[in-house]
Amino acid sequence: MSSKGSNAAIDTIAQETHDGPEAGTLTDGFHLVIDALKLNDINTIYNVPGIPITDLGRFMQEEGMRVLSFRHEQHAGYAAAIAGFLTKKPGVCMTVSAPGFLNGLTSLAHATTNCFPMILISGSSEREIVDLQQGDYEEMDQLAIAKPLCKAAYRILHAEDIGIGIARAIRAAVSGRPGGVYLDLPAKLLGQVMDADAGEKSLVKVIDAAPAQIPAPAAVERALEVLKNAKRPLIILGKGAAYAQADDEIRALVEKSGIPYLPMSMAKGLLPDTHPQSAGPARSLALKQSDVVMMIGARLNWLLSHGKGKTWGDAPKKFIQIDIEPKEMDSNVEIAAPVVGDVGSCVQALLAGMGEDWAAPPAEWTEAVYTKKNTNIERMAPKLRNNNVPMDYQGALGVLRTIIAERPDAILVNEGANTLDFARSIIDMYKPRKRLDVGTWGVMGIGMGQAIAAAVETGHPVLAVEGDSAFGFSGMEVETICRYNLPVCVVVFNNGGIYRGTDVNPTGGPDVAPTVFVKDARYDKMMEAFGGLGFHVTSPDDLKRAVNEAMDSGKPALVNAVIDENAGTESGRIGNLNPQSVVSKK
Repeated sequence: MSSKGSNAAIDTIAQETHDGPEAGTLTDGFHLVIDALKLNDINTIYNVPGIPITDLGRFMQEEGMRVLSFRHEQHAGYAAAIAGFLTKKPGVCMTVSAPGFLNGLTSLAHATTNCFPMILISGSSEREIVDLQQGDYEEMDQLAIAKPLCKAAYRILHAEDIGIGIARAIRAAVSGRPGGVYLDLPAKLLGQVMDADAGEKSLVKVIDAAPAQIPAPAAVERALEVLKNAKRPLIILGKGAAYAQADDEIRALVEKSGIPYLPMSMAKGLLPDTHPQSAGPARSLALKQSDVVMMIGARLNWLLSHGKGKTWGDAPKKFIQIDIEPKEMDSNVEIAAPVVGDVGSCVQALLAGMGEDWAAPPAEWTEAVYTKKNTNIERMAPKLRNNNVPMDYQGALGVLRTIIAERPDAILVNEGANTLDFARSIIDMYKPRKRLDVGTWGVMGIGMGQAIAAAVETGHPVLAVEGDSAFGFSGMEVETICRYNLPVCVVVFNNGGIYRGTDVNPTGGPDVAPTVFVKDARYDKMMEAFGGLGFHVTSPDDLKRAVNEAMDSGKPALVNAVIDENAGTESGRIGNLNPQSVVSKK
């Protein structure tokens, strides 16, 4: 497959054997892969072309699939991962062997950690050469490397197994707790030829890939009993609740219960953040003073301080947890009422069990949350209306908060340190799955990949709000945005550095401090270089005009938003995770 002559011969066979009955009775690995994917309603591929998958991408496009080529495999993978979250179908990333595979592996591990269904398909060297370590082109035992970092990993060696191999990958990606799957396609496989009728019969249409998992009645009764006896109950909605697409049922449960709720960042919008039961602006009080916490599709990981410590206060807690994975229960603290099953089925069962006479929580509790929430909103309001030059985070995000309120169908992609942390609490969301961000790992670099997939999969406009450091990981993908003419407006919060642009080299030497970037950088010129719209703004008023003009245009755009280099804090709001030196050097 590596030689031009070999590829040309395979191309000829493929064209002659797949154009219809009159052309012959053979098919090949290329077209069996395509037919297997299309049979299972997978029609979009995110990839970086190269040996040995270049022709596979060409044939995919020829067969009516949408094939989007990126500048780096990691970003194609982040696109596939978030496509899985948005659609509940596996997003597919396709890479070349060895280095390309390794680039895609980061996003595969990210998908698995975040429970996004994704399939990474990589071309690879031939087994007989890899196993003897004979030095093949980009030789690597990719299957062995992928296994620890994904939910499942498969290799297909024979054309007649392509149908079953792809079916297994699809089912593994979406069933139970979703995650990433690796599918290894040795180069020789794609050129294998077999009888077309036999090939068609070997394909598998996956039936009921993610069957409902009904919770045990006793588990539902136990959870309702714990909830019924609560004096200060709280509901936490996680991105698993958003992924479930059980939006109406979740809203009905929250509203029927009368319980205050906190959405994790990618669950924002399941109910509008302006909903009267939203406790987002009173998060600290709600976590500390609650006595019963029901988690729906959320995990007690570091994002919730593992369910213990000063974040949760001194009030004794009982936890109810709804999750499809039994092993998640008791991962950090005792779960008093585990409810194992898919989110939709569990929520429906809880609703049915509540009956018509469910009592609302004590008014003393809901009024305390409501009062604290309104106090914090009123305290923050003047900061969000400021027109300071240079801009601070509150003034800039106050503008974007208004823009999202006026455009609730727009999808917000958000990453950075301070840019992410401030935006989580400042920008309200109104509809489900409209906020996409860094997820469980807090990984930087997801921005452009997620923005591209969000535009492709939904057709809606995208507003990507990026710290300048975070944007640097994937900034070259603005060319990809322009190439496909996607309605993506990127706003780069430019404060000239990582966290802040104010650090200095303590030696006085010629090198800038490790966290400092080029001063007065013009990221907007990058977008203009590829034919998109560029804006350079220094005030909230200018930011509002630029973003509205960009989004009204429906064209690729980038707004370089100059932020005060003194604004922000070290590592955003998780500076406590940085180890501190206790050694003093003189």
